[in-house]
Amino acid sequence: MEYIQQILFAIILGAVGWLIYRRIKLIRDTIRLGQPEDRTDRPSDRLRLMGRMAFGQKKMFDRPLVGIMHFVLYAGFLLINIEVLEIILDGLSGQHRMFVPFFGTWYHYIIDFFELLAVGVIVVCAIFLVRRNILKVNRLQPERHRELRGFPYIDGNVILIFEIVLMCAILTMNAADTVLQDMNSAHYPLTGDYLISQYLKPLFAGWSEGALIGLERGAWWFHILGILAFALYVTHSKHLHIALAFPNTYFARLTPRGEVRNMPEITKEVKLMLGMEQADPNEQPAEIGRFGAKDAMDLSWKNLMDAYSCTECGRCTAQCPANITGKLLSPRKIMMDTRDRLEDLGHNMQANGGKVVEDGKTLLGDYILVEEIMACTTCNACVEACPVMIDPLDIIMQLRRYKIMDEAQAPASWNMMFQNMETSQAPWKFSPSDRFNWANNLRQ
Repeated sequence: MEYIQQILFAIILGAVGWLIYRRIKLIRDTIRLGQPEDRTDRPSDRLRLMGRMAFGQKKMFDRPLVGIMHFVLYAGFLLINIEVLEIILDGLSGQHRMFVPFFGTWYHYIIDFFELLAVGVIVVCAIFLVRRNILKVNRLQPERHRELRGFPYIDGNVILIFEIVLMCAILTMNAADTVLQDMNSAHYPLTGDYLISQYLKPLFAGWSEGALIGLERGAWWFHILGILAFALYVTHSKHLHIALAFPNTYFARLTPRGEVRNMPEITKEVKLMLGMEQADPNEQPAEIGRFGAKDAMDLSWKNLMDAYSCTECGRCTAQCPANITGKLLSPRKIMMDTRDRLEDLGHNMQANGGKVVEDGKTLLGDYILVEEIMACTTCNACVEACPVMIDPLDIIMQLRRYKIMDEAQAPASWNMMFQNMETSQAPWKFSPSDRFNWANNLRQ
C-alpha cells in the first residue's frame, strides 16, 4: 500500500509539474511577442532596486499597517513552503518527517516558527477578507470598478480562503501527528508538541489510532495537493505577481519615471530637418511600420511583463486624478486589458502551432477604449503608486501615439495645441516675443 501511495504521489507531482511548465512556457512565449528593448544596463542598481521593491516591499510600507500585514502574508507564503520540500521528499521516499535526523532538536523550533507564521497568515487573510467584503475598501469593489467584475473579484476571495484552509491543514496534521507520537505509533518519530498545534490536541482525545492516522494522512494529502493546486492556479491568477515581481522590478526603468521617451525615428527626422545631423547618402531609409502601438505585439516585452505582473491592488487607479474625477480611465484596467489580450493571443498560438493568426481584434478598440487613453493627464501618479514598478503610462502613451500619429485622430483642441507648439513654442496662440508681457507691471 505504501508503494502505491508513493507511485500515486509521483504521478500527481509529475502531472502538476508538467501543467505548470506548459503554462509558464505559454506566458514566456506571449511576453516574447513584444518588441525588443534593452533592460540589462546597470545590473548592480537593478539588483538593489529589486531588493528594495520585491524582497523588501518598500512601497507597501507607505501604509504601515497594511504593509506589515502584507509582509506577514508574504513571509509566511515563502517560509512555510520550505516545509513543502520535506513533504514532497516524504511523499516520494515513503518516509515521515525525514528532516528530523538532520536538524535534531532544531527541527522542533523550526516547526514552531512555521506554525507561528501559519497563524499569522490565517489572521491576516481573515482581515483582508473583512476589508474586501465587509468594510468594502473602495479600490477593491466591483460595483465601483468595472474591471473587477466577475473572475477578478472572485479570485481575490478564493486565494485568501484557500490560504486559510491550507494553514489549518498544517496545524491539524501536526496536532494529529503529536497525538500519535504520544501513542508511540510506528512511523511517527518523536519530536514533542509544537507551539500552536498542541492546543488542538484535546480535540482528538479519545480517538483511536486508526482514526488519527486517517486524519493525519488526510490532512497531509490535503495540504500537499492543495499546495500543488495553488501553484498551478497562481499561474492563471493575478497572484502570478508572487513570482514575477522579482524580474519585473529588476527590469524596471532606471531613468526618471516622468521622462517621456521620444521615438528614435521621429527624433532623427527632426534633427535632419533642423540641420543638427547630416543624412548618410549610403544609408537606406528606415521603414517605420507603425507609430506607437495598436496591438499588444507593438508594445515592448517589458510592457507585456508588466501586464502579467499586475497585482490588481488598485493603488494606481486610486491615485489617478482622471479616475477620481469620474473619467473612464483606470490604470489597473489598462494592465488587466493588456493581460486579457495576451491570454487570447496565447490561446491563438496554442491553436495554431505556436504562431499568431489574425483574429480580427486589437488591443486598442476591442479591449481598451480611445476614451480611456485620452483621459490620461500623464501625471505619473499610477507609476509612482505601483508596488511592483509597473508602468501603465508607457502603454497609454504608445496607444495614444498610434491614434494621433498613425490614424491622425486627435481631438480638435489638441490639434490646435500642436499647431501652437510648432509655431509659437507654447500651447497658447501668441507671439514668443510677447510671452513675458504679463510681468511688465509687476513690482520691482
